Amino acid sequence: MHIAVIGAGIIGMTTAYFLRREGYAVTVIDRQGEPGTETSKANGAQLSYSFVAPLADPGVLPKLPSWLTDKDAPLHFRLRADPQQWRWGLSFLRACQRATARRVTMDLLELGISSRELLRKMVADEGFDFDFSPSGKLLVYEDDATYAKARAQMAFQDDSGGEHSVLTTQACLDMEPTLAQSGRGIVGGIFLPEEDAGDCLKLCAQLHSKLAHPSSGVDFHFDTEVRGLRLERGRIAALDTSAGHLQADGYVIANGLGAQRLSTQAGFNPLIYPLKGYSLTYQLTPESQAPRLSVSDIRTKVVYARLGDRLRVAGMVDIGDGDAGIRNRRIELLKAQVSDFLPQLAPAAEPEAWAGLRPARPDSTPLIGATPYTNLWINAGHGSLGFTLAAGSAGLLRDRIARRPTAIREGKFALH
Repeated sequence: MHIAVIGAGIIGMTTAYFLRREGYAVTVIDRQGEPGTETSKANGAQLSYSFVAPLADPGVLPKLPSWLTDKDAPLHFRLRADPQQWRWGLSFLRACQRATARRVTMDLLELGISSRELLRKMVADEGFDFDFSPSGKLLVYEDDATYAKARAQMAFQDDSGGEHSVLTTQACLDMEPTLAQSGRGIVGGIFLPEEDAGDCLKLCAQLHSKLAHPSSGVDFHFDTEVRGLRLERGRIAALDTSAGHLQADGYVIANGLGAQRLSTQAGFNPLIYPLKGYSLTYQLTPESQAPRLSVSDIRTKVVYARLGDRLRVAGMVDIGDGDAGIRNRRIELLKAQVSDFLPQLAPAAEPEAWAGLRPARPDSTPLIGATPYTNLWINAGHGSLGFTLAAGSAGLLRDRIARRPTAIREGKFALH
């Protein structure tokens, strides 16, 4: 069976890898000139298998006024006369219920743990080098109420394999001494020992190098835009691309934000909408005082991940900003937050700034599996967890295409 995978970001590349390992002939199509150059390029670099609480939560409702008015808020909502934004926003508000948030958390945790196992096996089998670090992640808190809520959330997740340790202020400083630089009043922390970090773009490149080898059986069509689907009697007959028609036995929509347009053409709405985020990548020197662990500053919602001799810093969610251009106000704010949190960082030079559009669904759950067309599948809508959930999502999709029983219940992450 020949399967065409639309998209060469981390979701598309892991999908191609697992399908090829299953024995399928695979073709990957992407509009860019190489893999991983859009949302996967410079994301937060944390693989947060256990820290998966959805954005839609009852606690966000009191914050909505500040999201709409404060341009320096970690999450800023820019209202537009855009029917898609309003549909997404209303669905987001409906998902802000305690029962929904808890169900989604447990579903994402299950998929996250599966992803951790599959990614680590892939790294062990292939020897991929992408600054991978299984050093765990430290969450630091600066107010007692948020810290108490986080401890309760972690306790709720305990039965599903979300291992964690609750730390005092001093224990946080002992674990990550660079935190002593900050004048912040850290009240405590939570350490997640099974979290990882890595360079998503490098992994995309490593996967491409593996799959593009002449003996691999995978073809790549870069600089090729998929413009539409040729629909024929309940099936996809071909892809209409900028290079002509492309035929296969089956097709997977795995192209992030582009999945919204292609899915709509096929008659279903995945409710994928862009959530813009920013990152800074600092080149370090031997004198730089940078965290060795992955660290999440919960107050500012900024994450820090060590990538060899670099430090990746990422944060912010802008809803209603649909282009990937860099807005200087947001970058300067992120730089100021880094200077406040790590005043002795002493990087080699100014950081490399980046902005990307996360393809998010209202309740934070991706769609993985069948569509109304018998030979069309989807693997999209992962939001900020694309890197984290990529391996697990690809493994789940492979099993669903092969029609074998999966550890994750059939209805989870399915199109309804």
